[in-house]
Amino acid sequence: MELLGSYWWVLLIAFFIFSGLVTVNQGYISVITMFGKYQRILRPGLRFKLPLLESVYKRISIQNRSVELEFQAVTLDQANVYFKAMLLYAVQNEEEETVKKVAFKFISEKDLMQAMIRTIEGSIRAFVATKKQAEILLLRKDIVEYVKEQIDHTLEEWGYHLQDLQINDITFDQAVMESMSKVVASNNLKAAAENEGQALLITKTKAAEAEGNAIKISAEAEKEAARLRGQGVALFREEVARGMSQAAEQMKQANLDTNVILFSMWTEAIKNFAEAGKGNVIFLDGSPEGMEKQMRQIVAMTKIDQNKAQGIK
Repeated sequence: MELLGSYWWVLLIAFFIFSGLVTVNQGYISVITMFGKYQRILRPGLRFKLPLLESVYKRISIQNRSVELEFQAVTLDQANVYFKAMLLYAVQNEEEETVKKVAFKFISEKDLMQAMIRTIEGSIRAFVATKKQAEILLLRKDIVEYVKEQIDHTLEEWGYHLQDLQINDITFDQAVMESMSKVVASNNLKAAAENEGQALLITKTKAAEAEGNAIKISAEAEKEAARLRGQGVALFREEVARGMSQAAEQMKQANLDTNVILFSMWTEAIKNFAEAGKGNVIFLDGSPEGMEKQMRQIVAMTKIDQNKAQGIK
């Protein structure tokens, strides 16, 4: 009987020990209460609690958690704005006081989520109510920073920390979206017209500059050509006068009549008219009186050229 009694005592002690063993998974912290009052916390691993006296009140996850939000706000100019956002939050830290807040502030996880979502929605609505609908699309970052600043203190009192708030989508009523699209389209058309006008102005300006430069270059070339032609004519006349003067001197030394030169020039001129003419009609007086008149004119021109040639020398 004594052996049997000892056996039962061993079984009772083993049952007491094994019933008090608690496994806490990684990423969780167990909250222990005794007779409904907070007692202590158990961290991950194999832990022990007093059987029948202590109980696991709640297992608190210290991992990151996320939730998606969809809600509506009204802007300063009475436009409805629809938000889709993703909320990322977690327990602030693993300290005992923080875990006690998380365990006892709310009855259930559902109540916590409802309070958190309504708080964030209210903060965003308060911000949006001070802005016009045209500004909202440009203020994603400002909205997130405003919400974090407003609710961080509240979440700390609950034992949580807001890690990130991502606003994934911002939309308006269909009428507002269509009007915004028209505004964007008209602005794009205006910008395109301005760019086209600027391009046309630049093209015309460059064309005018090119034409002006071409005219300037052509004028300079014409000026230079005229100058060279004038120099050529002057040199031609100078050489003709010099040649005629030398020929006259040689004929004087040979006791020949200088009018022979003029007669030769006259006949050469007629010959050149006949050979090089291109359909133009030239009337020449072939009578003795006409020839004499032409000879006097040539003599006068020859004297002028001789004087110029002598002056040049």
